[in-house]
This record gives sequence, structure tokens and C-alpha cells, in this order.
Amino acid sequence: MSQLVNTRIADLGKPRVIIIGGGFGGIEVAKKLKGFKAQTVLFDKFNHHCFQPLLYQVATSGLESSSIVFPFRKRFSAQKDFYFRLAEVTHINPAERSIETSIGSVTYDYLVIANGAATNFYGMKDVEEHSMPMKTIIDSIKLRNTIIRNFETALLTDDAELRNSLMDFVIVGGGPTGVELAGALSELKNHVFPKDYPELELSQMDIHLVEATPRLLNGMSDKAGNTALQYLQNMGVKVHLNCAVKSYDGYAVVFNTGEKLITRTLIWAAGVKGQPVAGLSAESFGRAQRIKVDEFNRVKGYENIFAIGDAAIMEGDTGFPSGHPQMAQPAIQQGKLVAENIKRLISKKEMKAFRYKDLGSMATVGRNRAVADLKALKLKGFIAWLIWMFIHLVSIIGFKNKFFVLISWFMSYFSYDKSNRLLIARPKDGVQ
Repeated sequence: MSQLVNTRIADLGKPRVIIIGGGFGGIEVAKKLKGFKAQTVLFDKFNHHCFQPLLYQVATSGLESSSIVFPFRKRFSAQKDFYFRLAEVTHINPAERSIETSIGSVTYDYLVIANGAATNFYGMKDVEEHSMPMKTIIDSIKLRNTIIRNFETALLTDDAELRNSLMDFVIVGGGPTGVELAGALSELKNHVFPKDYPELELSQMDIHLVEATPRLLNGMSDKAGNTALQYLQNMGVKVHLNCAVKSYDGYAVVFNTGEKLITRTLIWAAGVKGQPVAGLSAESFGRAQRIKVDEFNRVKGYENIFAIGDAAIMEGDTGFPSGHPQMAQPAIQQGKLVAENIKRLISKKEMKAFRYKDLGSMATVGRNRAVADLKALKLKGFIAWLIWMFIHLVSIIGFKNKFFVLISWFMSYFSYDKSNRLLIARPKDGVQ
């Protein structure tokens, strides 16, 4: 049996399953291995699971950061033979069946790579340096700090151009994150900031949403994209279609059309890529650095290494020839099946092939405004918004988190009040 070095985990004489990453897929693998004759070890560079679909609400002061994160140790405290280690995985050694981490070397019997995706800046170093991503809870808190500090600074300056640049926001990417963030900023402009900053002319606050393709929400139906566009335009958001960012220096963003916008805040929600861990062969990687896997989510060329969720791209699913969408549901479904297939391998049974069950997709633009492409229905407006809230609420880990999110939504529905408008860092702390 395998042994751990430097990580203080006893060898139980059982097969060891190591999971890299505690996102939606990694959490599901660990859950489904409960009660099985295996030792489960989860590695993550954070000590919590983050419910990423609601990061934009933390960034726009709608939710407390603590309501969308949940500690791994608390989630798995009752699960026997489960171990969590706070560490970053730096290298995989397939021949030795081991990984190298920031706290030592670890051997495995089965390895599951579920480390999600990173922001893709498409090689634009200036954009990467000066823009703000939306992938982690830290990103969302930094963005909240930036939004509030911008307005506090705008209130104090006599420089009209500076004030205008502080009050203008450019969001790049017309997927769900970009659309939802634009809608939330619009609600701040129309309902919250006029009360907070009565000395400012809020009509000078411009919200721009930039999308390189001819429509919004490309992963959804044309009807959903067109409805989202109409909602945003009615809310005062300036939507730029067929428009891509060429450069950004922290002050002026330049587009491929030649147009230039002056803004101190460029929010990047335009794409993601894999986070490859060194050690796998070059042939194992496909488009956008995602790991190529077979129909069992097994990494091409390896018998006991799996990859799931945003980290993986599966070939052979006829319904999704370009790979499955990088959303929570594919990761959850793949995580469940990989856990089942690892059990089958240990029990000397044949594995089951993965086929994605598309349960639909949704996006919300604001209060009473949402779009939903379900299996048999395409909905919009209030009903779609209620469905969006219900699905997200039941998906959050922890009863306490569910309760606080529900209360926050209930209160803001009747008052539009965003009670979490807090600065938690000073400028000298390096947070804008």
C-alpha cells in the first residue's frame, strides 16, 4: 500500500484516493467515497469550498463573503478515513504514483485532478496586470473594496475627468458572470448609491458590458441572450457586441474597433483556461490547457489518473463535441461518476462511461429579471428569477449559509438595500 511522506497521515492499509481541488467536482468525489474501503485525501490551497456562482453578489455588496464559503474540515468532519491538507500541488509523478506539494511528497493509488480553471487573459499582459478577475472569494472582496473606494475618492476630487473615470466600470465577457455583474452594478447605481452619495451626479456613472461575439449568453438560447440584452439596456447598461479588448493600461481600455473608454476599473470575465499541474505528458492537454480525458474521465495515457470539471475536456460525447460547458453541473456529475468508477476499479468491476445530462442553464440580470433554458421550457422574468434563486439556494453548502443568503435576498427584495458595503483594507495594504 501507498505511504505519505511529511504530511502526518497514517497508512491504513487501504487504497488511497487523492483529490486535487475542492470545487464542485472535487467535493462530489469525496462525498461519494464516504463509507467505502478507501482513504480519501483532499488537497486545496484554500481551506474552504467557494460557491462561485454568487461571487458577483459579494463583489456588489449583496452578500457577506462568509455566506458563500464553507470549511472543508467542517463539511467532512463526520466522514471516516477523510483527510484534508492545506497545500498547493506542484508536480505529478505518474511513474511513482506520487505528487509533490508545498508540504511534502504524497503517494496515491488513484488521483483525481479537480483544480478548476484560471482566468484566461489570452496573452494580454497589460490586461492581466491592470484588470480585476472574478474567480475567488478574494477577487470578489477586492472588487467590492475597489467599487466603494472609487466612489469615496470620486466624492473628494475636483478633477472632473478623474471623477468620471472612477465612476465608470467596464465588464469584459457577456457570459453569465458578466451579465449578472452588470445587472448588479446597475441596481447599485439606480437604487443604492443615490442614497449613499447624494453629492455625486450618479448619471455620470456608466456601466459598459463588452462581448466579442454578436450576442450575450452564448451557452444559452438566442431567446435568452436577446432577453438579457433587452433587460440590461432597459437598466441603463451600455452593451458593446462584436467588440474585443485590445489593451488596457489601468486608465484607458482600447477595443479592436478603435474605440477607447476611460475607466479605473476593468472587470475581466471573458474566459477561463485550465490550471495544468506539471508532470503529465504534453499530449494530455487540449484546448485552453484543459486535460484530455476519455469517456471515463480518465486522463489519456494513464490508468489511474482522472480529471473532471473545468480542468478536463472530454472527447467522444456526441452531444458536446467541443467538450462540456465549464459550469457546476458537468463537474458535479463527473465527480459522482468518477467516485463510482474508482469503487468499481477497486472492486474489479467494469467502469461506466460518462454522459452529461443537461439540466439547463440560467442567468439573472436583477430583481424579477432572469432567463432560464430548462429541458422543456425557456422562461424569463419573475418565474425564471424565482427558479434561479431556488436552484442556487439549495446548492449552497451548509444550512447556516442557506439561511443567511435567504434572509439577505428577502431583505434586499423589499428595500434594495445592500447592507454589506464595507471596506476591509486600507490603500497601503495593496487593495485598490
